Amino acid sequence: MFSNYLIGLREGLEASLVVCILIAYLVKTGNKDKLAPLWLGVGLAAALSLAFGAGLEFGTQELTFKAQEAIGGTLSIVAVGLVTWMVFWMKRTARHLKAELQGKLDAALAMGTGALVATAFLAVGREGLETSLFVWRSVHAAGDGAGPLTGVLLGIGSSIVLGWLFYRGALKINLSKFFTWTGGMLVVVAAGVLAYGVHDLQEADFVPGLNAKAFDISGTIPPDSWYGTLLKGTLNFQPDPTVLQVVVWALYLVPVLALFLAPSLIRRTKPAPAPKPESESESEPSSS
Repeated sequence: MFSNYLIGLREGLEASLVVCILIAYLVKTGNKDKLAPLWLGVGLAAALSLAFGAGLEFGTQELTFKAQEAIGGTLSIVAVGLVTWMVFWMKRTARHLKAELQGKLDAALAMGTGALVATAFLAVGREGLETSLFVWRSVHAAGDGAGPLTGVLLGIGSSIVLGWLFYRGALKINLSKFFTWTGGMLVVVAAGVLAYGVHDLQEADFVPGLNAKAFDISGTIPPDSWYGTLLKGTLNFQPDPTVLQVVVWALYLVPVLALFLAPSLIRRTKPAPAPKPESESESEPSSS
């Protein structure tokens, strides 16, 4: 449940901050009459995200088991790829998000109402579609029941409250640190979703190795125990993973998390000054 709460909180807060920045800028620049088109774009984006999530959930129920597993495993990999790109993008642009959105909004205001609706729709819709896909896979990975979905809804609800407090000036958020730490935790969750997706592809006979278990500690950590359920709900832990699941999990988690949490590895350094050409030293006038 915690991992799904984290997804709802982080992804929802991104969308909430985008909406808050757009609204605040319209109010500040005396364009309150443009709030209706803005909310229309936000509403359309939310509707599209819900429809996309419903299509994923109900559109696969009539398929065969192997087809469901093949689609689920493929979408898991796609979801992890999108989330990985998103956490790195947000870490890089969190400090400049306000200026970037305001620039797009200025251009939309100059073009008219339709452009304003489209700007709000695209700004929120991208977050919504990513969230729908990743939440769908994470909820399925965490197992059946209302717990995972409840966690997502609580996270989204919390993000809306935080966004409102942020807009009212009652809450100060260090966006760079917030998105860095929640992004790191989300990378851990994504690694579990990726391993779950690989298992789906193995069950669909798309990938071999379903019976090659890396270990089996089901006797020590029963999947139906409270702590087994807790580990599965927070980290997508599986007590009997295959060798390929463990390999893929490690190959994703270790380098991605190290790169994400070590800004010195990706920060651009100033180039070293070029050495002085020998011809210049030889051409210097002598003292004699």
